Amino acid sequence: MLQYPHLEKALKHHFGYDQFRPGQRQIIEDALENRDLMVVMPTGGGKSLCFQLPALLKPGLTVVVSPLIALMQDQVEALRNNNISATFLNSSLNSYKVRSREEAIMNGKIKLLYVAPERLISDRFLPLLDVVKEKVGISTFAIDEAHCVSEWGHDFRPEYRQLRLLRKRYPDVPTVALTATATDRVRADIIEQLGLKKPSIHIASFNRQNLYYEVRSKSNRAYAELLEIVRENEGSGIIYCLTRKKVDEITLKLQNDKVSALPYHAGLSDKERSENQTRFIRDDVRVMVATIAFGMGINKPDVRFVVHSDLPRNLESYYQESGRAGRDDEPSKCTLFFNYGDIKTIEWSINQKPDPQEQLIAKQQLRQVIDYAEGTDCRRTIQLSYFGERFPGNCGNCDNCRYPKPVQDWTIEAMKFLSCVARCKERFGMLHIIDVLRGGKNQKIIVNKHDQLSTYGIGKDKTVDEWRMLGRSLLHQGILEQTPDGYSVLKLNALSWEVMRKQRPVLIAVPVMQKITLDEGNIKAAEVEILMQRLRSLRKQLADEQSVPPYVIFHDSTLKLMAQVQPRTLYEFGELSGVGSHKLAQYGDKFLAEIQAYRQEQGIQTSTVNQVNYAPVNNFPSDTELTTLQLYQQGFSIEEISQKRNIRPTTIIRHLADLIEKNQPIDLSRLVTLEHQQKIWQVLEVLGDISLTPIRDYLGESYSFDEIRLVRGKWRREKIK
Repeated sequence: MLQYPHLEKALKHHFGYDQFRPGQRQIIEDALENRDLMVVMPTGGGKSLCFQLPALLKPGLTVVVSPLIALMQDQVEALRNNNISATFLNSSLNSYKVRSREEAIMNGKIKLLYVAPERLISDRFLPLLDVVKEKVGISTFAIDEAHCVSEWGHDFRPEYRQLRLLRKRYPDVPTVALTATATDRVRADIIEQLGLKKPSIHIASFNRQNLYYEVRSKSNRAYAELLEIVRENEGSGIIYCLTRKKVDEITLKLQNDKVSALPYHAGLSDKERSENQTRFIRDDVRVMVATIAFGMGINKPDVRFVVHSDLPRNLESYYQESGRAGRDDEPSKCTLFFNYGDIKTIEWSINQKPDPQEQLIAKQQLRQVIDYAEGTDCRRTIQLSYFGERFPGNCGNCDNCRYPKPVQDWTIEAMKFLSCVARCKERFGMLHIIDVLRGGKNQKIIVNKHDQLSTYGIGKDKTVDEWRMLGRSLLHQGILEQTPDGYSVLKLNALSWEVMRKQRPVLIAVPVMQKITLDEGNIKAAEVEILMQRLRSLRKQLADEQSVPPYVIFHDSTLKLMAQVQPRTLYEFGELSGVGSHKLAQYGDKFLAEIQAYRQEQGIQTSTVNQVNYAPVNNFPSDTELTTLQLYQQGFSIEEISQKRNIRPTTIIRHLADLIEKNQPIDLSRLVTLEHQQKIWQVLEVLGDISLTPIRDYLGESYSFDEIRLVRGKWRREKIK
């Protein structure tokens, strides 16, 4: 295995990040060794970087297969804003632009080319690739959204199947297949269909810790609750609906309630869909109300909430759609509204499928979604088990873990329900049984003389929803059965009779309606939010000038760091996560000026922004450093300070290192062992005040970047003396 000590330096230079996310470095190392790769990484896990960084480090052109025009344009805009030579070819371009871009590719001026599968395998484009291979070289084929290759994937696209010809035509060019969700069956199908040769398989954890998951009962207050979610959560949101009609209804209601919202569904023209999507991505509108036609590959990192106003069709698509929240790792909310009417709508849709096997699979998937919605276990446990990943539960960030539902004994009610099924001679569906139990007077009851049964009216003390909840739970527990013929007639089985003979208890989880809010942590939220709004406005202004989405300038997470740390020099600004060398030069002065203006208005001590010298000039601790110092002196650990201040641990380490350098009372031995201190000190004496990566490479992996940064702070202080 080759060593790649320069990767962190390249990461910071091109993309502005100090360290890789879990799994990224190993994938990139394998890519640099020209291996075929199968990468399964959840939305927001950073899979794009896994082919983008190797593309910059390897000779030749990297060809990225992408299914959507919007996704191509987003990724190319973001890369160009980092001064990376990337382009796309798709149907949105006129012939002149296509020719000029092809010429740039031929001349070796492009490192990443995004192209749709249909164009890539066309008779005109393949000969062009042959010439590129000879003149410039092709370093990699990156197949994004690779689950589209598989018939077992939730988004199968037949044109993806033809990508196998790339392996036949260019057998020596490595292929990287990337997807955000894939079961074992889908993974195997992708590897076979693309002809991957002994691929290195990387499966990242599907646990998105920053996402809060909840399921709410859909009552007649559902819209009021949805509006409350929109108003309580800052930032952008997506609301998914099952039908176009409901998309239009909710959009209109939100607009009437002064929420900037737009619709997205297949009933709109291509132009209207494209314009609405662009306005959402560029923060001109806050909420997108959409059918599932919206969202695959949408590269918007700052979606703060995703609401499913109806039940999704399967768990895989739900995970993918809800996963469009919080791709920047910031806290975000995923809410699913659930009632039993949704099931009928989806079942009707399933029954339209001509293939009985497809119907069977779809019904199994629907049952899994219902189990998730009704489940009382940790939401993550249910989700992750679907992808074959074990999770012990008690995540602390879902409704079932924060607000466990009480399990109640409903044996008496179950006996009433099952007895009513028996007395109706097992010939009717759930709604009719509930009508009989509640003493309904409709024609169906009168005609069948069910108002004369002993079970008629014995269930008036429970609502329709409560009886329906019990009936569905009996079905899930196998205590009751339902005919699969579309009529859903209820049938008794051996377990049903055990309950009626008092030989089996029935326990069900009864949801407790309560308002759930996210805990944002103990921070100076108001002050940070005021500055955040100013920085957002500046970012929007710069984005509009360049006709790019705001997140292309900086992600929300980087703006939040700016508002919390409030850097005063270009050096400090460049140290922020998400600020690469190109963005530092392009935007540093503008954002520093905005931060300085805010500090002056608030009467906070300011120092002149250093326009030339990239070294720190102020030897006094900043306000944010002093806050960290105060908590540290109270005995809190780095992790605890990080949680209290809602700042990443690496930023707290930077504060402590700077405080040590500024001669503040920090006990270094609490943070770094004496043995490591001495060794790091010796290396600093030899190598001098250089960046951390070569120092780490010299010391080896048993030494962390945090330790080196802290000791370097003390070493710098001694040198000043």
